[in-house]
Amino acid sequence: MSVPEPRPDPTDPRYSLANERTFLAYERTSVGLLVAAVGALHLLRDSWAEYALGAGLLVAAALTSVVGWRRFQQADAAIREGRPLPQGSAVPIVVVVVLVLCVLAGLSVLV
Repeated sequence: MSVPEPRPDPTDPRYSLANERTFLAYERTSVGLLVAAVGALHLLRDSWAEYALGAGLLVAAALTSVVGWRRFQQADAAIREGRPLPQGSAVPIVVVVVLVLCVLAGLSVLV
């Protein structure tokens, strides 16, 4: 028999602050991807692979920012209503995008 998890108190600020820190981590990642995109587009030699890498990094930055904001809103609503946190698909999406960017980075080195 498993012990049920205690329901979070919507007035407890620890849950909201933890959710906010998670959102800021998504945004920090997005800014890092944006900086990498600017670097790839301005500092690397001009070839299709570098442009693809820069464009991919720009898309990844925007996607990470949007996914983080949606996750923040969903978790915030669940915390305030006392519901369990929803299962998110954000992490697998970001992982796939980063893997694709790794392939593009490898291509940009080889080409």
